[in-house]
Amino acid sequence: MMKKSVAITMMIVLIFVSAVACGKSDNNNAGSGSSGNSDKVVKLRLGHITSESDAWHKGALKFAELVKEKTGGSVEIEVFPSSTLGNDRDLIEGMQLGSVDFALVAGVLSNFYEPYSILELPYLFRDVDHLKNVLYGDVGEQLKQDLLANAQIRGLDFWLRGPRELTTNRKIEKIEDLKGLKVRVPEIPASIAAWEAMGAAPTPMAFGEVYSSLQTGVIDGQENPLALISSNKFNEVQKYLMMTNHVYGYVQLTMSDITYGKLTKEQQTAIEEAAKEATAFENELVAKQEEELLTQLKENGMEVIELDTAPFMEKAQTVHAEFAEKYGQELYDSIVDTK
Repeated sequence: MMKKSVAITMMIVLIFVSAVACGKSDNNNAGSGSSGNSDKVVKLRLGHITSESDAWHKGALKFAELVKEKTGGSVEIEVFPSSTLGNDRDLIEGMQLGSVDFALVAGVLSNFYEPYSILELPYLFRDVDHLKNVLYGDVGEQLKQDLLANAQIRGLDFWLRGPRELTTNRKIEKIEDLKGLKVRVPEIPASIAAWEAMGAAPTPMAFGEVYSSLQTGVIDGQENPLALISSNKFNEVQKYLMMTNHVYGYVQLTMSDITYGKLTKEQQTAIEEAAKEATAFENELVAKQEEELLTQLKENGMEVIELDTAPFMEKAQTVHAEFAEKYGQELYDSIVDTK
């Protein structure tokens, strides 16, 4: 009788221990991104290279807010600014491995799917309307499909940026003044080639290293939209701002296809809808900021130089044919022919 009583007691203890262990396992798995079950919170990470004051960050926070709302709280996104999860290349490689779920990235995508190089050609886009018509038309849709097929990264949507401008500690008033100028450029072959054609000495460098390199004189200048010039306080280490308008650019809200495949269909749809709404929010924010940023940079001591950009354009466009032939003549022609 005693043996039977002991056996029953041990069985009860084992059932209890098993139940506790299962409960802990469920709690540990919740939010890991490995399950699309609606009763668990999936916690995901979005990284970008800009500061918290930048429109990218504000757009990313809006995207995270919309995803949480549209999934009924079953998906939560934490946003990591200022290269916390790594530089552009790190973020892209992380998405391919599934260790990063979302990222805001642009030209460095060309190192993973080469035709994106064409989008980075200086003086390719005539103005912001031309850029919009390309990105939000057939060309943009094809680029997203091809990026997924070739790099296993989902391009959720394109966000607009202000045009790229040049900053230096040497006044640039004509193209001849660029000779030998050590200007930081992203790790993008099209950018490097075009700046060489314009007479500069382009220096590829991760964005996180730019401020200190300007401060110490490792480089003479850099080129970026006004938003990044302002939010990263380049005005503290650069005197002149040249309005070159050489690239009307974008940043792409991207997602790891590995992460996408772990979500339910409803969660996937919610993320896609949130991306479109966040795009409208960020684009409107950027449009409003451009004039304010220029005024702010002037007030912070930068001298703004208005240029005749025709000679810059003429030199930069000498490399277009090479990149069109190498990375896609049809894509290049489609962009140029877009009205």
